[in-house]
Amino acid sequence: MATQWFLFNNEADYKKGILRFEQIRLAKKSSKEHKEKLLLAYLINQYEQKKWSLPDVDPVELIKIRMEEFDYKPIDLANEYGDKGTISKVLNYKQPLSLNMIRLFSKLLRIPADILFKEYRLQ
Repeated sequence: MATQWFLFNNEADYKKGILRFEQIRLAKKSSKEHKEKLLLAYLINQYEQKKWSLPDVDPVELIKIRMEEFDYKPIDLANEYGDKGTISKVLNYKQPLSLNMIRLFSKLLRIPADILFKEYRLQ
């Protein structure tokens, strides 16, 4: 019997939803699993917005906040991006975020990409 989904009220429900979403994420559009996937995407998004609301700060500061929340270090970002020096420059406001960084960090840190496109001052 299929699971009935409701709003996620706790981390356990959220993790169960994420796990199921990953199992059915490639479901064909006309299938029941596709409808379930759409519902789960909505429920996951609602839970994440409630749990991890984002402060109104510049993109680099937001990256630093999310790194702290997820217990990431600059080396973790460098491992994902592939260049430690560039990550250091970005985190120290010496170089702007690239489009590729925005894509990677949006996914890794669960930050909407449009927020990372916001203008900010370099030093």
